[in-house]
Amino acid sequence: MAIEFKMVPKKNILVSPPEVKYYPCAVHKGEEDLDSLAEMVASRSSMSKADCFGVIIGLTEVIAEALAEGRIVRIDNFGSFQITVQGTPADTLEELGKTNIKSAKIKYNPSKRMKIKLEALTFKRAR
Repeated sequence: MAIEFKMVPKKNILVSPPEVKYYPCAVHKGEEDLDSLAEMVASRSSMSKADCFGVIIGLTEVIAEALAEGRIVRIDNFGSFQITVQGTPADTLEELGKTNIKSAKIKYNPSKRMKIKLEALTFKRAR
C-alpha cells in the first residue's frame, strides 16, 4: 500500500519578495496505541494479548533505564536508541558544566533492515 502525501504551501520570507513553495507532507491515517500493538503481536504469536502487553511495557521500561544509564540500546532488525544533549558553549573546559546543557533528546537510528523497508515504500498523492 502506498503512503499518501499532500502538498503544503510554505512561505519563504528570507527572499524579497516573499515566495511560496509547495512541499510534500505525509498524510497520517490514525495511530496505533499499546493496546492495538499488543493485539497485533498476539495474533501473530502463541502469546495472549495480556502477555504481549506486559512484554511491551517491560521493554519500554528497560529501554528507558538503559538510556538513563548512558547506554545505547540496540534492537536487532529495529534500530538503536541513544541520548543526545544540546546546550550552550563554554570558553574553557573548566567553565563547561551541567548548566550548559539545555535539553536532552532520544535519537533513533533505524537498522539496515528498517532502512531497506523505507526504501521500498511507494507514495501516492492524496486528492
